[in-house]
Amino acid sequence: MKFLFGNLKFSKASVQTKFYLFFLLYFIVSALVVTAVKRQDFKTCEQSSFCKRNRAYADRLTANHSLISPYSVIQDSIIIKDGIISGDLINSENNLIFIFELHLLEIGAARVRINEKNPLKPRYDKAKDWALVQDPSYTLEYTLISSKPDVTSLSFGKERKQAVSIYHSPFRVEFLVNDVPIITLNDRGFLNIEHLRKQVAPGLVDQSNGENDKIIDDENDLDKGLWKETFNGKEDSKPNGPESIGLDISFPGFSHVYGIPEHASSLSLKETRGGDDSYSDPYRLYNLDVFEYEVDNPMALYGSIPFMMAHRKGASAAVLWLNAAETWIDITKNKEDKHRLSSLLGFGKLTPTSTSAHWISESGVIDVFAFLGPTTSDIFYQYGLLTGFTALPQSFAIAYHQCRWNYLNQEDVAEVDENFDKYDIPYDVIWLDIEHTDGKKYFTWDSVKFPTPEKMQNNIGIKGRKMVTIVDPHIKIDDNYYIYKEAKDLDIFVKEPDDRVYDGWCWPGSSSWVDFTNPSAQEWLIKKFAFDQYKGSTEYLFTWNDMNEPSVFNGPEITMPKDLIHHGGWEHRNLHNIYGVAYHSATSKGLINRSNPPRRPFVLSRAFFAGSQRYGAIWTGDNFAKWDHLAIATPMLLTIGISGLPFSGADVGGFFGNPDTELLVRWYQAGAFQPFFRAHAHIDTKRREPWLFGDPYTGYIRDIIRERYALLPLWYTLFHEASTTGMPIIRPMFTVYPEDEETYAMDDQFFVGNSLLVKPIVNEGQTSTEVYFPGNEIYYDYFTHKKVHGSGKVQIEAPINKIPVFLRGGSIVPKRQRIRRSSAAMRTDPFTLLIALNKYGNATGSLYLDDGETYDYEKGHFIHLQFKFSKRKLFSKPLSLLNNDENLYAQSISSVRVERIIVLGLDLKPKHIYADCIDGSKIKRELQFGLPTTNSANVVIIKGTDLLITEEWVIDFSY
Repeated sequence: MKFLFGNLKFSKASVQTKFYLFFLLYFIVSALVVTAVKRQDFKTCEQSSFCKRNRAYADRLTANHSLISPYSVIQDSIIIKDGIISGDLINSENNLIFIFELHLLEIGAARVRINEKNPLKPRYDKAKDWALVQDPSYTLEYTLISSKPDVTSLSFGKERKQAVSIYHSPFRVEFLVNDVPIITLNDRGFLNIEHLRKQVAPGLVDQSNGENDKIIDDENDLDKGLWKETFNGKEDSKPNGPESIGLDISFPGFSHVYGIPEHASSLSLKETRGGDDSYSDPYRLYNLDVFEYEVDNPMALYGSIPFMMAHRKGASAAVLWLNAAETWIDITKNKEDKHRLSSLLGFGKLTPTSTSAHWISESGVIDVFAFLGPTTSDIFYQYGLLTGFTALPQSFAIAYHQCRWNYLNQEDVAEVDENFDKYDIPYDVIWLDIEHTDGKKYFTWDSVKFPTPEKMQNNIGIKGRKMVTIVDPHIKIDDNYYIYKEAKDLDIFVKEPDDRVYDGWCWPGSSSWVDFTNPSAQEWLIKKFAFDQYKGSTEYLFTWNDMNEPSVFNGPEITMPKDLIHHGGWEHRNLHNIYGVAYHSATSKGLINRSNPPRRPFVLSRAFFAGSQRYGAIWTGDNFAKWDHLAIATPMLLTIGISGLPFSGADVGGFFGNPDTELLVRWYQAGAFQPFFRAHAHIDTKRREPWLFGDPYTGYIRDIIRERYALLPLWYTLFHEASTTGMPIIRPMFTVYPEDEETYAMDDQFFVGNSLLVKPIVNEGQTSTEVYFPGNEIYYDYFTHKKVHGSGKVQIEAPINKIPVFLRGGSIVPKRQRIRRSSAAMRTDPFTLLIALNKYGNATGSLYLDDGETYDYEKGHFIHLQFKFSKRKLFSKPLSLLNNDENLYAQSISSVRVERIIVLGLDLKPKHIYADCIDGSKIKRELQFGLPTTNSANVVIIKGTDLLITEEWVIDFSY
């Protein structure tokens, strides 16, 4: 429906007329078949005046090599104190003064900030309040390095391996690790700050701040859009005039850069200004509701994380461009060797490729964090310390979710729930979309379709299952609707420039949007999730935040006008990309606060920004039941994961359209190995619950969902790792094999943790695929346990009932093989350890467990085990902080045991296998073992060990 409202203009007609028009269009749209995104609804750089101006500025400098950046450090202005280097910059073209600060941070990173020294009014600088967990601490471990008079250089960090040089004229900042430059700011001279000024009439001289001699000319193409801009008939008043910022950030010697989600594009980012397979437009970061998005496109989508990482052999580096306004990023690559990299990196006569990113934002200040690695895992940790690690979810959240727009009523919900049991398919969560409400009024229920919502939730809750309902940020304008009335009385809605409450168009018809950047609005929404406030909610109910870009059907680019006013008088243009995370934050806190003691929330959000990982999961939005949408999901999720937001997924089966059985089976297979595993479908699609397709297809879907449940111990352990180290849960190949250049652009296969290599099948009729096995290591087929012979690219059979998944040699994977109706029903079931030995006969792994619901793990009530197979012995060692006598969770699972151990890759069949408890609480005993029915000589299966998961023990394989 949204695509019809893109250019729709409403007169001053009555709300009732609009209401009827809305539903007339609704039924028209329901009958249409949508085939593609309406690209004309969304801007290109050429149609965005500030992007066009900054591109032109860069072109002028690039075309004329005699031109240099006009910004330079004012002599004797530099001050170094307490880990901060500060000084004044002057723009020689207009003699305006700017202040810069360079912060050396304890986390092993640095921060560069540039702002006007004497602006007409403050520039927006509050993105940090939403993205960062706190202001980072400065390091005092730095040393001034002797250098040329026009260069200020320091080494910093405990070992002084990191260094920074500030070049005074023209202004440039260079970060080095082990004397090799890895990040350079303003290397190409594209630094450009449009200062705040007073509007002058066309043809007159702009003398803002008394210094600028630029003549304003409305006939000049680049002067159009300075003070007013129109797109698709919608005007942006731009009362502050031009205020954009631009800066080039270069990665010397790096030919691959990654990140800046969300785009339906490749993992390794493409060039945007020429080059092989390049885009013509920059990558855009501007949260938008893009109806059935195109693949292989740099268009903006639902979320924005302005994080970019570069990687090459021996080094990784990254930047966070902390700005919440509309942002464009041009990417170029070149072989200019300005930094003597050929000799520094050992390239000999070869010239290494360097990558440069030109960042352009509509407003705000320059606030850049530089992460200096040196490894990707270092960067993930540094970024987590800065913006927060992913929240550890409740255990049900990583199981299978069943969703549709919409399950019709309580009887429909009950039937779907019963059919999962009937067909022996586990699931944990059933979802209700907007039709469950009373007239699209959130926090309400349709009393005809869902007359007893508590009973409905309790009926699934007793099986260990949950429910999710949608709560969107648009509020129906209706004085009889208590949510609208409360928000109106509290004066917490987003306003028009003339102080009227903004009236836009979304699912309920005429709507207003709460300003969640207002602390009062946050406090209000948090309270709305209390059980006595959200009538019909129970402890089994969780939340889905959709449409929170925000989506406005009759707004410019299907979103909110930029000149609307938020708390503090800030325009929407300044903070657009944080609206979604502000809403996500309040919703998450509301679910935490509704219980005593508090329980972990589950909130799915469509919009996101840096820091969203602290509040819950996201998904890739309104995809389509097409093979190319299945294929693009992998690079999209890998990109989101390495950008600090690991809890993500793509709608299984595609939101729009009707997948055939082959596509649906392949999508379930891929989805089972993604962090967030949910099937979802549009209201106009055919029903597609797994049992509707008949065997063998229902069986194939059942098998892969059950395999997801078997691997839940591994997934939960990886979520714990992400919550403490920032590591992605599904990982690009280059993060596991950082020295293997073959993996640097590889995005059609990935690792789950460091142990499972996964290659989804994404082409129709495909029954085999080429898998790249890196590292000259041993791999085993996950399903058959057969050893893979060969390294590099190997052709692998992949019939429709099988997704290629391989165990990496050296891994120990914990599983539970008694599959039940929900993950909660499996909490006290025994474990299986799947041990895949490497070529040295060694393997390691871990298992993390807690109650899966509360925050007791923060007090030490959890189990964390390290498994190690070495010298023909298997060790289980607890890493928990509390001993079992103090650990309430350990006591609650004191009878849970390891029932089976499968060892792959033994060079000799053991004669005896003995188990022994380290504390001597049990006598040493011999274990029974056997070979699989395939009679594979290097596979040994031990059954009935009776070893408790809470004990420390060793198993000796005697030869």
